[in-house]
Amino acid sequence: MKRICVVGVGYVGLVTASCFADLGNRVTALDIDRKRIENLKAGILPIYEPGLEELVERNVRAGRLFFSTSYAESLRDTEFVFIAVGTPSAENGEADLQYVAAAARSIAENLSGPIVIINKSTVPIGTGDLVADMVRTAQNQAVPFSVVSCPEFLREGSAIADFMNPHRTVIGSLDREAANRVAQLHLPLRAPIVITDLRTAEMIKYASNAFLATKISFINEIADICEALGADVKEVAIGMGYDKRIGPSMLDAGLGWGGSCFPKDVKALAFMAEQNAVEPRLLNAVTAVNYDRRPAVIAKLEELLGGLSGRTIGLLGLAFKENTDDMRDAPSVDIARGLLQRGARVRACDPVAGAVAAGILPDATLFADPYEMADGCDALVVITPWNEFKQLDLARVKSLLKSPVIYDGRNIYNPVELTGLGFRYYGVGRGSNGE
Repeated sequence: MKRICVVGVGYVGLVTASCFADLGNRVTALDIDRKRIENLKAGILPIYEPGLEELVERNVRAGRLFFSTSYAESLRDTEFVFIAVGTPSAENGEADLQYVAAAARSIAENLSGPIVIINKSTVPIGTGDLVADMVRTAQNQAVPFSVVSCPEFLREGSAIADFMNPHRTVIGSLDREAANRVAQLHLPLRAPIVITDLRTAEMIKYASNAFLATKISFINEIADICEALGADVKEVAIGMGYDKRIGPSMLDAGLGWGGSCFPKDVKALAFMAEQNAVEPRLLNAVTAVNYDRRPAVIAKLEELLGGLSGRTIGLLGLAFKENTDDMRDAPSVDIARGLLQRGARVRACDPVAGAVAAGILPDATLFADPYEMADGCDALVVITPWNEFKQLDLARVKSLLKSPVIYDGRNIYNPVELTGLGFRYYGVGRGSNGE
């Protein structure tokens, strides 16, 4: 049993702490937000993630997972401390490292014995060196330490499975012994381990996310071309995906990417390139293609309905993806605000994100039941591909709508089936749908 501290109980930190505890380690999840820690001690989680509540409860009950606001208490006799705090993006794309810096200083001030400090947060290239300098400068006494980069590759909605069954574990350090110790910590996961230097490990995370974002923007641009030429992008993606050099993942055309990772990581990588006299032409195009998806929805609805003023539009889903309540940079926010600005009334339904969305979209009317939400709408827009929406009684939905218009922003429905039911169906890149 290793003694581990995880700084930050946000999305990455809480999943990391809970999973390491489930592997048999003694883990303290530390956060300076007293309310969050009090809630966690009471069994109230700050995020929604399938299976996480049960995982936290099980490991707290087993005496492996603890919560604290005290660095001195949490670091006592600890062998590894993970920094898993937020690195929000500034308008120019630069990552804000204030929380990483604060964590590094607090760790340094409370060290009582040798420790390995592990950057789990996604941080700009060179941050590992910066953390090492900060800890060295802020120490009250000279305590041996090493800094390791071990970036996370968790997908919201499947984070526990991703942690427990990773494609690979990336470890970067200038201290080979420390890197090997972190590798040993991850051996129970039985995944390939890549050991490299600090900066290369940090870059692997950015390059990975930027490439995945590029795949999504690429298939969305192909979708526009499919629509113009009469091809079906879903079939195109299937045909492409059989090529092992391409693969089927991240080839779902739709409303583009959002959330906390892709937007800030692509922008941060572009910013770092520009700061070092490298023009990020592809990265800038990837971002531009992505954000063009949102106004395109509004323009198409105006065309389908002959204007939006006085119309009632229902949004099926609000979270940026299914199986999460995360509304950060969600396409739904820009789409809803754009509709409201054009005089439309906006209704919305999401299985778990309603409470979060209420504070972000106060002028939208939120419903718990999709059928109640659809009643009297002039059009529905599929925003989030929740399974609940895939299984709707579409004949019933049609009977409730004022006009049978569906903009399928995630291509979850069969165009032939919906047109057969009498819908005016519009999918993304579904050029062969007979319209």
